[in-house]
Amino acid sequence: MYIVTGGGTGIGRAIALALRDQGRQVLITGRRPEPLANAGPGITAVACDNATPDGVRRMLDHVPGSVDGLIHCAGGNPAIGRPDPDSPEAEAALLAETVDGNLTSAALTVTALAPRMTAGASVVLFGSIAAEHGVGYYGPAKAAVASYAVGLAARLGPRGIRVNCVSPGYIADTEFFGGPLSREREQQLRAQTALDRTGLPEDAVALTLFLLSPEARHLTGQNLHLNGGAFTTR
Repeated sequence: MYIVTGGGTGIGRAIALALRDQGRQVLITGRRPEPLANAGPGITAVACDNATPDGVRRMLDHVPGSVDGLIHCAGGNPAIGRPDPDSPEAEAALLAETVDGNLTSAALTVTALAPRMTAGASVVLFGSIAAEHGVGYYGPAKAAVASYAVGLAARLGPRGIRVNCVSPGYIADTEFFGGPLSREREQQLRAQTALDRTGLPEDAVALTLFLLSPEARHLTGQNLHLNGGAFTTR
């Protein structure tokens, strides 16, 4: 079975549909029941919050056997569309919500599923280009996810389990920004790439399917930047 958190929308949904079309058994999770209701045939949908122990237990109740792959797309930037915090309490709440949604959800999901992962299984965590640009608390939270993947790869490697992080830049046709971007803003983001193109969910699908496949058997502990050259490594 393949588990896709945040599988009701955007990149997670695209990955879940691609796995289903390959004939895989797929389970998706998400906090909102409405997007999960449109999962379609062949996909098990579980409404739960992967950032809470009760949520991951609920997910685990629907996993009948072994796990061949985990794709953790759950997360997001709760600061988008909100006013800046106006008190220490509000600042602390925003920080905790951001870390919980991104890092805590990854750690709890892995902790719940790791005992069921088969030799040769693959874990794909999703980071963000924001980790390189220091975007509010979201950037540091995603940097922590990428760092977590490194230690997790070392811990699960002796069992033959690979762990990698995919860090996208701007990907169109998702709900990340809470609504469609202005044409001007989208053009600005596209201009930051070396390819002068906007990323699409299918770009993340192609990379994720490779990381899940036996062809990536010697690739682990890496943070793979998927941004058209908007941020480069060397």
